[in-house]
Amino acid sequence: MKNVVITLAVCLFLSGCGGSPKTAANKQAEPDAQTVEVVSVTSQKLATVFTLPAQLIPFETVDIYPKVTGFVDVIRVDRGSRVHKGELIIRLSAPELVAQRAQAESALRAAESQLTSVKAKLVSDQGTYLHMASAAKTPGVVAENDVMVASQIASADQGQVQSAENNVAAAREALHSVAQLESYLTIQAPFDGIVTTRNLHPGALVGPASGRSGTLPLVQIVDTRHLRLVVPIPEAYVGEMQMGQQVAFSVPAYPGQTFHAPIARISHDVDPNTRTMPVELDVQSKDGRLSPGSFSTVQWPVHRAAPTMFVPVSAVTNDQQRTFVERVRNGKAEWVDVVTGLSVNGNIEVFGDLKPADEVIRNATDAIRSGQQVKTSSSHS
Repeated sequence: MKNVVITLAVCLFLSGCGGSPKTAANKQAEPDAQTVEVVSVTSQKLATVFTLPAQLIPFETVDIYPKVTGFVDVIRVDRGSRVHKGELIIRLSAPELVAQRAQAESALRAAESQLTSVKAKLVSDQGTYLHMASAAKTPGVVAENDVMVASQIASADQGQVQSAENNVAAAREALHSVAQLESYLTIQAPFDGIVTTRNLHPGALVGPASGRSGTLPLVQIVDTRHLRLVVPIPEAYVGEMQMGQQVAFSVPAYPGQTFHAPIARISHDVDPNTRTMPVELDVQSKDGRLSPGSFSTVQWPVHRAAPTMFVPVSAVTNDQQRTFVERVRNGKAEWVDVVTGLSVNGNIEVFGDLKPADEVIRNATDAIRSGQQVKTSSSHS
């Protein structure tokens, strides 16, 4: 009996000793809250400059094509020639137009002669009618039928005069048309500029649509002193731009030099393929230093009219379904969905349920779940 009591006491003692180590081990297995670095959400007005590619193109450019068929008689310009508005640059010859002009002049003279004849007849027949009408007032002197015939002859003459006048007008228009064609034989510069291309030479047969000469311009003229700087602006950058705003740009031909030009034309149409909006700067190059076709680099200013929220770029993350920052409140991480804007100096605009001075995890990761306990350490950078 004594042995049984001793054995039972030993078992109870061992059972009590075994429980304490297990409980301690469980307490030691509980993980500590993860320590994270947090930064404050800041509010500020965006004002920065982005570098964008652009291209200079002529303000005006024209390909000169012949309007009539003829031979190149004289061409006074070549590539690089500077021309002035109204200056004769090309003269064509077309002998058939000389014959057409002579024929048109002859037709006009014939029509005018015919008009003169029918007018003279009208005057004569009207005089006869008036004389007979006056004599008919005395009974028995002139038959009433004769007076009626004279009146009808005068009326017919009036119709012939109208027809002759129409013929003269038509002949005059035909002559004017030939003269207009002849004026096309001399080609003048439509504006001040420089000849950039010359494709044909004296003696060549040209025409408005005849083989190779119908597909190539005689010359090309561009305005090199007034240029357009075309900048494709990304959709996110177009919000606050203003007409007349000065923009800086540079070109490879003059490294280290900066030029300025105002915003002159805004297309107000975003290209669905590139998600950009073409904007033109009005560039004056009176000294001719800037060349059409040159690529340039534009320092495009972007600013917001109202303040927006900013966080470090690393504070924004996603889990392939949502983009969010991890705000820390009461020692717990909280996922806050955001829409991102522009990045500036390592910070990025965020739009969502955030307020200035909210604390977010600097290096966000979806490994930290919403509602998880965290310990914070503030960032001073």
